Amino acid sequence: MSQDGAQGRYAGRAIAGGRYQLRDLLGEGGMASVHLAYDSVLDRQVAIKTLHTELGREQAFRERFRREAQAVAKLTHTNIVSVFDTGEDDLDGTTMPYIVMEYVEGQPLGSVLNTDVGQHGAMPADKALKITADVLAALEISHEMGLVHRDIKPGNVMMTKRGVVKVMDFGIARAMQSGVTSMTQTGMVVGTPQYLSPEQALGRGVDARSDLYSVGIMLFQLVTGRLPFDADSPLAIAYAHVQEEPVAPSSINRALPPAVDALVARALKKNPNERFPSAEAMRDECLRVAASVQPAAPSIVPGSPTQSGAGVGSAVFPPIDQTPPPQGNVQTPYQPTPHPYGNPTPSAHSPAYGYPQQQGYQAPGPAAYAPQQGASTPPPYNLAPQTTVASPGGGGKGNKPVIIGSIVVSLVAVGGLLAALMMNSGGSDDAGGDPSASPSVSATKEAGYRGPDTTKTIETTECSEPEESYNDPDQVRMPDFQYKNWDSVLECLKAAGWHYTTNDVDENTFGDGTVMKQFPEKGTDFDPKKPPKMQFDVSTGNPS
Repeated sequence: MSQDGAQGRYAGRAIAGGRYQLRDLLGEGGMASVHLAYDSVLDRQVAIKTLHTELGREQAFRERFRREAQAVAKLTHTNIVSVFDTGEDDLDGTTMPYIVMEYVEGQPLGSVLNTDVGQHGAMPADKALKITADVLAALEISHEMGLVHRDIKPGNVMMTKRGVVKVMDFGIARAMQSGVTSMTQTGMVVGTPQYLSPEQALGRGVDARSDLYSVGIMLFQLVTGRLPFDADSPLAIAYAHVQEEPVAPSSINRALPPAVDALVARALKKNPNERFPSAEAMRDECLRVAASVQPAAPSIVPGSPTQSGAGVGSAVFPPIDQTPPPQGNVQTPYQPTPHPYGNPTPSAHSPAYGYPQQQGYQAPGPAAYAPQQGASTPPPYNLAPQTTVASPGGGGKGNKPVIIGSIVVSLVAVGGLLAALMMNSGGSDDAGGDPSASPSVSATKEAGYRGPDTTKTIETTECSEPEESYNDPDQVRMPDFQYKNWDSVLECLKAAGWHYTTNDVDENTFGDGTVMKQFPEKGTDFDPKKPPKMQFDVSTGNPS
């Protein structure tokens, strides 16, 4: 029986011991199906997303999916689709993971956009900016909890009958990226090609600013009725995100003021350090621009161009007996800056969940991202096959999440940005995680001393069950310890039996016992059987 037939067959079935009765099929894609269901215990309608059987066979994915769903269930906000329950059930001899969500009576944002495009050519700017601001309000909450959505697009945004914005599918892209083992090849990333940030396309680690790039793509689409980068090949689209600059939205929609162009341009910067520092900052700008925009119907320029990424065809696959054309300046890969959730003095100009450049961090200049002299483009060998994994309600041609091999790096990068984190020598040397060596409480407290912030913690499972490397199945990724309280970091290290040294650092912004630097840096691959000796700079809480 076909997959579609199998998923349709679940209508009328009950799961979770009969509590949830599956009814109408609301939508389906390559990864999951969504049913309207009845919760017999609480006497209410819910929406249940059932993961397809090939995912259910993966124990690693089911465990990751469960943990992500538990984290998402803690998100409570008007603009977030609530998660009520998660589990797995046996249907026809196969294990089927499911997630129980709030039932939203409405339609995907993609359908709303299609209606506006049919009537006006695009969505009116004031309407698009207010919807975008509500999406950012949802992301602000998730980012506070350390959850990066990774797949923001119109298909994952619902509009209720009363016009309330609801963002859904938090954590699913992360579960796909981190939990699936045999289903995907290592070094692959999951997302929807048209909305991928450059760092996602390069297979790099992502932080909250990756979501802001995807929001920028979505805003461009709302106000112009088209995507800034689109092509028939997911590889060509990924190439465009890394290599090409988008056109100004006003070159497509003449009714747009310069402020909208500037907002979109900042959100779509290749370098994350040049984007908005937080969802809160971008939301504030959206609302400011929306207040200054005069309501007006879109004025679409006929046949106006967007970047297609089609140049990858001749650049990567030149005709036989011809040399590839020069590629020009290419943004080299970079490591996203860590996001220290917890700026102690939030304000409209200093968002509560900013990034290091707000605390004296100097972002690399343009030279740092220029091609290295003498570097050459690696040959495009061993291209990874593409596997489509779509979620319901995509809304648009080719708008399906696609697993893209990180081989894109070798196709578009002309050198690597080498980063070495230099640590001060000295400090306490602990060979086995002795709690007595904990620097979390300063011996002397000087004037201006700031006490520890015990709310910034890391789970012990981050060390005892670290994420698998994207590039080597025998290696794992270094957890992110920065800006976490040392006591929780110590418990995490002890859970894994990792060795470490510490250095005291005088600073009173983050407080006593806050890890200010770590080595190896987060995301570094290492052999869990031979973990490196780790080094930490830990705040004393005293002024520098």
